Amino acid sequence: MTPEQLLEFAWGLANTSKQPFLWIIRPDLVIGGSFILSSKFENEIYDRGLIASWCPQEQVLNHPSIGRFLTHCGWNSTIESICVGVPMLCWPFFADQPTNCRYICNEWEIGMEINTNVKREEVEKLIDELMVGEKGKMMRQKIMKMKKKAEENTSPGGCSYMNLDKVIKEVFLK
Repeated sequence: MTPEQLLEFAWGLANTSKQPFLWIIRPDLVIGGSFILSSKFENEIYDRGLIASWCPQEQVLNHPSIGRFLTHCGWNSTIESICVGVPMLCWPFFADQPTNCRYICNEWEIGMEINTNVKREEVEKLIDELMVGEKGKMMRQKIMKMKKKAEENTSPGGCSYMNLDKVIKEVFLK
């Protein structure tokens, strides 16, 4: 993303209902290299925001304090979010991300999309809606149903479990 996009998102996040957050900013996220957020921004979030360059995503998503997940909508992140029951704030950029985002937001209704030309006011509104709005509550219910189905299907006797078992037997035990 561009430095401008990152800055707009950052201030939208900072201005959002004073919600606590963890934000992972990879070193290669910004076009042209690293990006330093201002001391004014850091002062604004000091008591409720943590910024890091890496985290064990699956472990973090499994933590009960996680309410929503900002994702570029890669397939692995999408599956991880569904499996733990966390609705998504989607910001796709390339490859499979836009297609996954369309399913997340329009078909499954378990996420909301940020416009590529992000504006801080939009980020504020989307996060507020996801965290405390009616649409956000509905998304939480829908994704919890999907989580339950994923658990059933991957448990012994579930269709995914049985299909994997079948592949293992056909490929490795022949």
